[in-house]
Amino acid sequence: MTTLRRLTLALIALAALAAPLAACGEKQDAIGPDGTVEFELMLDFFPNADHAGIYAAQAGGRFRQAGLDVEIRQPADPAAPIKQVAAGRVDLAISYTPEVLRARDEGLAVVAVAALVREPLSSIISLPQAGIRSPRDLAGKTVGTAGIDYQSAYLRTILEQAGVDPGRVKERNVGFALSPALLTKRVDATLGGFWNYEGVDLRLRGRDPRVIRVDDAGVPSYDELVIVANEDALERDGARIRSFVAALARGTQDLRKSPGEAVSGLLDANEDLEPELQRAAVKQTLPLFLPAQGKPFGHLDGERWQKFTAWMNDNDLLENTPDATGAFTNEYLPGGGL
Repeated sequence: MTTLRRLTLALIALAALAAPLAACGEKQDAIGPDGTVEFELMLDFFPNADHAGIYAAQAGGRFRQAGLDVEIRQPADPAAPIKQVAAGRVDLAISYTPEVLRARDEGLAVVAVAALVREPLSSIISLPQAGIRSPRDLAGKTVGTAGIDYQSAYLRTILEQAGVDPGRVKERNVGFALSPALLTKRVDATLGGFWNYEGVDLRLRGRDPRVIRVDDAGVPSYDELVIVANEDALERDGARIRSFVAALARGTQDLRKSPGEAVSGLLDANEDLEPELQRAAVKQTLPLFLPAQGKPFGHLDGERWQKFTAWMNDNDLLENTPDATGAFTNEYLPGGGL
């Protein structure tokens, strides 16, 4: 699993949706036989270790305790989550900080209401034979990406910070096949794979990967996965969103106390997952599900959002978004940390 989960050219089409969104069908309440309110969450991709807290909350009955009958949906394509929540067809969606900013830049009324994974996962990953121990070693190498513009911007920033002429590094679009391109030596390194997933997978295969996290190499830090709501629906649905996030916080606490037991809900949701990889990936990711010290679960750091927005502007990735104002809110978080 790579940043294939991220939206690519499909994001351009989001602008066409902006005008009619306010008039799109507003999601109607439906009450289940047990009195819970039906509530839909759309993932960013197929169920995987990054969603472990969600499935722990589902398996442990935390959502039902909060009065919500949560249906967890998988998107038909990577462009779907933000479009669906912007159109009011789902209550919440999982997405990424760059995607939220890009969608808002295109005029969509979406807002991040909580962090799910609160640090970057994207990394430069290579195998030992490539001899890449630091960004300086990328000179003369070929780096595979998924062809996403902000991955290219990540690479430029990393090379500039390392004092490497970008002209000395070849970027190759390998689509979603980042690890296969690395293993077949089509590229010397990849940028876009996740250190908690591709990096862990390669380690379990005995390939001894070398991993450089993008935020350790000059890219401003950001929340990798965020929970996104329809901005226009916040006033109407705010209490339910707050209940959802609080239930997710309790599910994440269950995951922390008993990772093996909680991961079973994730494995039940996706029988194609390799249990050893998922458990190892959850172990690596768990600290990033938990809040920073002294902050409530899901806290979104305003200073980081502003710095990352400025970076996107500096790299010509945004046209109409001078800063992060309105792109996120902490108003719907539970009252304290785990």
